[in-house]
Amino acid sequence: MKLWSAQSISQLGTQISGIALPLVALYALHASAFQVAALGTVEFLPFLLFTLPAGVWVDRLRRRWIMVVADFGRALSLGSIPVAAATGHLTLTQLYVAGFVTGTLTVFFDVSYQSYLPSIVERSQLVDGNAKLEITRSGAQILGPGVGGLLVHAITAPYAMLADAISYLWSASFLFAIRKTEDVPERDVDSPSMVRELIDGIKYLVRHRYWRPISMSTATFNFFSNVAFAILVVYMVRRLHMSALAIGLTFSLSSAGGLAAAFFAQKIGTRLGIGRAIVWGSAVGAVPMVLIPIAPTSFPIPFIVVAFAFGEFGIVVYNVSAISLTQALVPERLLGRVNASRRFIVWGTIPLGSLVSGALATWIGLRPTLFVGTIGILLATLPVALSTVRHVKDLPTEPEAMPVTEEALLPTQVATLSSEGPGA
Repeated sequence: MKLWSAQSISQLGTQISGIALPLVALYALHASAFQVAALGTVEFLPFLLFTLPAGVWVDRLRRRWIMVVADFGRALSLGSIPVAAATGHLTLTQLYVAGFVTGTLTVFFDVSYQSYLPSIVERSQLVDGNAKLEITRSGAQILGPGVGGLLVHAITAPYAMLADAISYLWSASFLFAIRKTEDVPERDVDSPSMVRELIDGIKYLVRHRYWRPISMSTATFNFFSNVAFAILVVYMVRRLHMSALAIGLTFSLSSAGGLAAAFFAQKIGTRLGIGRAIVWGSAVGAVPMVLIPIAPTSFPIPFIVVAFAFGEFGIVVYNVSAISLTQALVPERLLGRVNASRRFIVWGTIPLGSLVSGALATWIGLRPTLFVGTIGILLATLPVALSTVRHVKDLPTEPEAMPVTEEALLPTQVATLSSEGPGA
């Protein structure tokens, strides 16, 4: 419950700053579309640089303390923005530095909490536990952008960042309060070096008949969604002439689909089977996004709300099912490294997508960039739809050892039947 509370508060603050930070760049510093997209690149660049070593450290240290330190660091980083604004020294460079530092600490926090959850809940409760975390995220997405837009409207964008800084301090206090004893994760005798441990995590991921297609789908979705949406706030402000409050409320309404999915994700997984829930969620998360660039400039909000509401529904079903399968399959000793390897691949495409977004927006314009990104998102469904993932019915009751067959690395294996057989 305390882990859930910590994540709930942290997510709320993150959603507030998700609206406020690009608006700081737009309103206070008059940034261009490329500069705003570059802010997204800087925020997610740490997922390329630090995710893999973070996974090794998470498997060596107590995960709760990593999360506490990350929360305090993020509070200091984001708290520097309103201080600089108050003294008249706020610059775009500081936003980039704060974004990079916060992103780095988020890497360690996220890898830690996804690896920490299986140590405090039973394996049979993983889907329910992950669904609760998605309820948290979706609830924050409903409340956070609206609050963020209201704060930007009331006290200006730089000072709205205080809400996120305070949320991280509050999150740390809940993590402090967790009383369950956490042992230092067991290390392999034959894997003493960081390099060897990194290789173990990557080998498990790329050799696995499920994780390769799931990682490919997620990485593709993240790349093209950031091609589209890294400049979305710029498009909403400068082409649709929406206020900060209108933008926040639009994103809040859009997140209702994700909240609904979080409540029903476990039932959907049971009814369809975990594998089909992953494939179905991927498709539902991708198709509605094409509504966004075709929204009329005179009446855009309903199109954006419908697109994101249905998209969020699919994404949450996909996330709950895929993360639960990861946690159920992967041995405890490898969990941090595999989670880190997966995040390196699937989140590492985000800064690349943001960079491409800024370049395309400068070259072909904002709306054509949205078309390129949303059409590209449709490709994300193919790797899981064509793989054996769709045949997984139930979560395994025991973790699966390191895949050892070299044939598991061959692309043709993706199209063969898995040992579970076809799902119902």
